[in-house]
Amino acid sequence: MSPKVDTTIRFSGLKSGIYEYHFDLTDEFFEAWRNDEIEGAEVQIDARMERMEHMLMFKFTLSGKLTTYCDRCLGALVLPVEGEEHLCVRFSDSEVVDDEEVVVLPETAFEIDIAQWLYEYVAVRIPLQHTHSEGDCDPDMVKRISSDEASAENTASSDPRWEALKTLK
Repeated sequence: MSPKVDTTIRFSGLKSGIYEYHFDLTDEFFEAWRNDEIEGAEVQIDARMERMEHMLMFKFTLSGKLTTYCDRCLGALVLPVEGEEHLCVRFSDSEVVDDEEVVVLPETAFEIDIAQWLYEYVAVRIPLQHTHSEGDCDPDMVKRISSDEASAENTASSDPRWEALKTLK
């Protein structure tokens, strides 16, 4: 993926210490990932990087909002995005770590592109079920759904095959 937001952090030449970065992730960033659930976004991420001799420690603070669709009425739904994430980057030419919070880069690395992690930190905050609060759904769509359900019930109750199946209990 190549999002249009510059998410590359060049750490070569930096002395040990703490460095801070800010990223504004908008629709443009998420378009590169082709996620159908994210229709719009305004997410700010503050990254705090601690540079050590053989390691980088990141702390990401997320805040903002995503726009997706309601599962019930298909209307636009704005979801808040907030939280913190941590990422550890180690430098090693031989070490292999099987941990999603630890990344191993070769000793010769001089920069890291954190776009994938920024995307994932936001995407995991989308709930499996996203619906409006009770009463906030599009009233016209709710009315249509209710009438379709009632129509389906009437059709099912008038079909003699269903009646025959009910006797099999």
